[in-house]
Amino acid sequence: MYNQIDSNKRKTFLLMLVFAAVVILIGWTFSQLTDSGYSGLVIAAMVSIIMTLGSYFAGDKVALLTAGAKGPLSQTENAYVYRLVENLAITAGLPQPKIYIMPDDSINAFATGRDPQHASIAITQGAIEKLKNEELEGVIAHELSHVKNYDILLMTVVIVLVGLITLLSDWFIRFRFFGGKDRDSGKDSGQIQMILLIIGLIFLVLSPIIGKLIQLAISRKREFLADASGALLTRYPAGLANALEKISLENIPLDHANTATAHLYIANPFGGSRKFFSKIMATHPPIEERIKALRQMA
Repeated sequence: MYNQIDSNKRKTFLLMLVFAAVVILIGWTFSQLTDSGYSGLVIAAMVSIIMTLGSYFAGDKVALLTAGAKGPLSQTENAYVYRLVENLAITAGLPQPKIYIMPDDSINAFATGRDPQHASIAITQGAIEKLKNEELEGVIAHELSHVKNYDILLMTVVIVLVGLITLLSDWFIRFRFFGGKDRDSGKDSGQIQMILLIIGLIFLVLSPIIGKLIQLAISRKREFLADASGALLTRYPAGLANALEKISLENIPLDHANTATAHLYIANPFGGSRKFFSKIMATHPPIEERIKALRQMA
């Protein structure tokens, strides 16, 4: 379990470095070819950060509202679920998160909140009714691991980087169309303009795609890390593995599934898909691989 946790931390850190390198490369290329200094990079970063501040401070409320979650749950309303979460939170050394119930027959759950002090966990009614005690415990431990590992904060940083990449590429192409006068009017001016336009188009098309793929890769690695951390918390990897097997067998999409919050759930909220493109753009690793990794920890 410790090896799995260390491996996923290293891979996530490497992906973040690649992501940062893409942003720096775009900014450096823009400044070198347009001789505009770093003003474009600074403006793009400011706009991107402002756009994500709202989602950072109110993202948990939006996610819970989008999922149709009801709560927060009190101990008297459902003592069984409340005590499971409370005991695991104490074991993990975390503050008691708010608990919400999603009135949905499928098996799923997610955690949200920018830090452990502002964390919430949402669990479907189907998970409570269909999972055994140790299986539901494994699901809750997985979500608490997301809270403890600050995965929500990590994904917020990634969203900022994705927005920054998109804005930089868009700024680059717009500058060439609507920018100021050229510094030189020689015979090579037209060729330079064409080269810059081609480079701008390449950045415009490829940069957001690269950013999105790295974002998805980080999301998948964090799922593996949460699986390993959750198994370490319960000391029973088979519990979560059995829960994931039940999820894969029923393959029922959530009634309130949403692409904006899909990465938060323990499993794909849209149900499984065998299409090649869907697998590439999936926010979660194949559930079979997760089960296999958990079985190897036993």
